[in-house]
Amino acid sequence: MEILYNIVYCLPLIKFYSLSSKDFLRKVCPYKKLLKHQLYEDLLVYHLDPESETTHNILPPRISIGKCDSKIININTISLISTWIDKDKVVTNSEFAYKRGFYLPYEFKLLLRGSRDGFTPKTFHSLCDYKPKTVTFIKVKGTEEILGGYNPLTWKSGKSWGKCEDSFIFSFKIKNNSFNDVIFNNVKSTDYALYCGSDYGPSFDTDLRLQRSDSDVSKHSCRKNYYEKSFQDYEIFQILEK
Repeated sequence: MEILYNIVYCLPLIKFYSLSSKDFLRKVCPYKKLLKHQLYEDLLVYHLDPESETTHNILPPRISIGKCDSKIININTISLISTWIDKDKVVTNSEFAYKRGFYLPYEFKLLLRGSRDGFTPKTFHSLCDYKPKTVTFIKVKGTEEILGGYNPLTWKSGKSWGKCEDSFIFSFKIKNNSFNDVIFNNVKSTDYALYCGSDYGPSFDTDLRLQRSDSDVSKHSCRKNYYEKSFQDYEIFQILEK
């Protein structure tokens, strides 16, 4: 009886909405009789329908989730990219989606920041070559737009194409801590998914390619689908298992 009382007493302290669906199935469903009927029904809908909304106040996890060493992205972004890496591509534009529990199975280790380390291809290759699983984030100058891509292989100098099935590129805007205009693109031509060139930064075929201006090496552009955008800064992270 005392054990049951302790369990009931602790229920309000449990952040059910921060649990994974697997944990909910295994650790909560067997004890559904201890929950209020409406709460259990709401939780069931929440975990079965990723786009559902709730009136419950969902707080972030109590555990420390670490700091994000970035001038461009935040923990929400890391969580989103991690779901894409693990092929869980459920994305909505609802603010509710960003109240859900963070998905943080990886450590994002900063390898390069353009404004800190420099923007030359030489710098990129010296800091990022032969390091597997990297994500590039590019902040478009004068906008809220962020472009980027994931390379599960390694960058190299020289001139060669990288064959890959799991790389992807993306773009989105961050405003008021919410994502807008989210675009996710899987690689189509796997034989030409990546381009490793000594004169280029990270290059995802010709769809997203970081390059210097031929006329002024102090200016840099991001070439995306054959149109150019000036960028404010860019960062590259290596993805490490925790």
